[in-house]
Amino acid sequence: MADASDGLPLIELFRALPMDFRRRVLRRHGEEQLLDWLRGAGSLRAAQSPPDGDWGIWVILAGRGFGKTHAGAEWVHARAAGTRPRRIALVAPTLDVARAVMVEGDSGLLARLPPGEQMTWQPSAKRLLWGNGSEARLYSGAEPNSLRGGQFDYAWGDEFAHWPGGEDTVMNLRMATRLGAVPQILLTTTPLPLAWLKALIAEAGVVVTRGHSADNEANLPRTYLARMEKRFGGTATGRQELAGEIVDDLAGALWTRALIEQQRAAMTESPARVVVGVDPPAAGGTCGIVVAALGSDGHGYVLDDASVTGQRPEQWARAVVKAADRWQADRVIAEVNQGGDMVVATLKSVDAALPVLTVRASRGKVARAEPVAALYGEGRVFHAGVFPALEDQLCGLLADGRYAGPGASPDRADACVWALTALLLADRAGLPTIRNL
Repeated sequence: MADASDGLPLIELFRALPMDFRRRVLRRHGEEQLLDWLRGAGSLRAAQSPPDGDWGIWVILAGRGFGKTHAGAEWVHARAAGTRPRRIALVAPTLDVARAVMVEGDSGLLARLPPGEQMTWQPSAKRLLWGNGSEARLYSGAEPNSLRGGQFDYAWGDEFAHWPGGEDTVMNLRMATRLGAVPQILLTTTPLPLAWLKALIAEAGVVVTRGHSADNEANLPRTYLARMEKRFGGTATGRQELAGEIVDDLAGALWTRALIEQQRAAMTESPARVVVGVDPPAAGGTCGIVVAALGSDGHGYVLDDASVTGQRPEQWARAVVKAADRWQADRVIAEVNQGGDMVVATLKSVDAALPVLTVRASRGKVARAEPVAALYGEGRVFHAGVFPALEDQLCGLLADGRYAGPGASPDRADACVWALTALLLADRAGLPTIRNL
């Protein structure tokens, strides 16, 4: 579809098309829809249009309401057009989000279907088919391995900074997008301060577009931006969610990156105790699996982040047992709020002798994390290695009770908190009791 940047009003471009084509468009879409397009509702701003030059990845880092989904849908339609059928991957944080936003949303692919184009949506197959044979399939950012074996000409990944399996999914997506002469990937998101994201946008061949929510003021409710600026203007949250900035430390975060760097040190002596904290997944998300130790110096040490994403119960249970065996753990600390006795049964089905202690949370994740964050500040906890995904989640836990880090839930951070609580805080009053099974 032509856009306003062509230099002519859309209505003039439409009038230049053959009469028969114009009549078919009018019959198919109706006068109201056609006028909406011709008034410019279907056009893109310059920042939403693909960049010039030879690029492999185009990243849009922008605030909410910028028009990232609209840009993505228009880009996909343009790539799907032509005489040769194309294969396209559509990836979102979950399959449900991919369907609700990328396909069926107000700015999604169905809503942005160009005049005269034909498309078939097959929800059960998670597949879109264009009239020329081009095909797009839906994938979840929580399941990196689902992209293995796939081959694509193009790919669009939406809210990729918030994918539960973000770095691994992007890696597999890049490897699978290899068809045609010039395979390309569009990645759109409101950014997060992720080390792998920063490394990605610094690569040669990656073009970055940045934008503010206010850039799309003409298409947002008049009061929306004023209210958002009043509530979040000048804050780290506003800089991230409205201005689309990568903000390394969020205001009110329980952990900062400087604090974690300060508390990074190897454990030089044999540990007095080793435990594995487990935050079981909900609906196929990430199972938080974090190994921590109590040193002979009385300090806590985070030894490993063995978390897994998109695994079946028996698979994540095997990952827990593998971590416990590798580090010769004394106990596995498993939260049972989600799953109850089934969590223990699943773990025991893999290793009947696994020493499991169950914990049941009576407070929110942030409230549980506060005493552990204080231990870092007191110099009593160290990271014996670099754990980017875990550290990103820790830095997303805010003192006001919100979570503003990657993914829908701080599963890795919660597993870490359970492990360190068991090692250093289990004797403090008011904490959840631990029951040996």
